[in-house]
Amino acid sequence: MNATVHALCARLAQALLDRRWRMATAESCTGGLIAASCTDLAGSSAWFERGFVTYSNEAKSELLHVDPAAIASHGAVSEVVARAMAFGALRHSHAQASVAVTGIAGPTGGSTDKPVGTVWFGFSVGGRLSSELRQFDGDRYAVREATVRHALTRLLALVQAEPS
Repeated sequence: MNATVHALCARLAQALLDRRWRMATAESCTGGLIAASCTDLAGSSAWFERGFVTYSNEAKSELLHVDPAAIASHGAVSEVVARAMAFGALRHSHAQASVAVTGIAGPTGGSTDKPVGTVWFGFSVGGRLSSELRQFDGDRYAVREATVRHALTRLLALVQAEPS
């Protein structure tokens, strides 16, 4: 884990601990990298509850209860699916905060509408769902790394905005 990600995880850990919260992840394009980054910190079991790696559409539906019709009509890489993943991660865990990512890391799989580097983020914090779309440049490694950094940065900001 690089120093930036390590520092983000440490700050997120403290923000969650201050609130006596735990977090869950629902990951597609990152394949568990967000969860791995969090659990690289010693003592993470006090604030990291669980992670779902739902790479396939079937896994999104089976583990997180993302509606297959939503995937069929909007695509796996969409705002609707990212939000449903974040909601499903909370619903199927004992966490109070979640982050979900679904995107196209490349080098293949992109389209005109959704080029390589397109990533949808879903967050559930304080009982509210939110989502963001980001477009990252670079190869597969760079897209996945940027996705992890953004997911942790944004989740930290959302958690910090909640009262302790």
